[in-house]
Amino acid sequence: MDQTHDADLRIAHSPTTLRELAVDRLRQAIISGRFSGGDRLVERTLCDQLGVSRSVVREAIRYLEAEGLVETQGRSGPTVARLDWDQARQVYAIRRLLESDAAAACARAADAGVKARLQAALVRLDAAFAEATPAQLYDATTGFYQVIFTAAGHGVAWEIVQRLNSRISRLRALTLATTDRRISGPAHMARICAAICAGDAEAAAQAVREHLDDAAAIARTLLETRK
Repeated sequence: MDQTHDADLRIAHSPTTLRELAVDRLRQAIISGRFSGGDRLVERTLCDQLGVSRSVVREAIRYLEAEGLVETQGRSGPTVARLDWDQARQVYAIRRLLESDAAAACARAADAGVKARLQAALVRLDAAFAEATPAQLYDATTGFYQVIFTAAGHGVAWEIVQRLNSRISRLRALTLATTDRRISGPAHMARICAAICAGDAEAAAQAVREHLDDAAAIARTLLETRK
């Protein structure tokens, strides 16, 4: 066999990179609603859509199952996990505890550098809201909260939030689809930032609670209407 053109057979990406790309594409498809709750994830179809092998697709599905975006029941194979209010309520309750505590601690500890980073993160968040690009909005929101948790010294709490990030992003996509949320979201984040920069721990915690209460109320209405 002529092997003079072996370079043409070289894979441009390592299997790990391919898996990460597949996970990211599938995750975004679920978060954005392209794949709805209950939809079957057929390996052969996903291989064609993503342009990767079955082994890569299987790894991606297992990864997303660990994130709570995919579930496998019986012989039906993997399906997109359904969103319901009971699960959403628990996610919001966990966020309310962890994020309000982190915001209060951040307000007490924030120096000029932290305040500058948080204000810069808020600018990026406002720009993402204005552009209404989901991926940029999720990244900007994550960046905003990362500043808060890091400055607060709440590393373990941040790890917990990150494990819930896919479910949080899915709920965020649901609520941001409403006009009220697109208007109130930036205002809530601005109040959180202002309270932290003013060094007011209680006001920062309360701003987080109000922000999440607002989001939870919208999510509950939308999810219970779907029943």
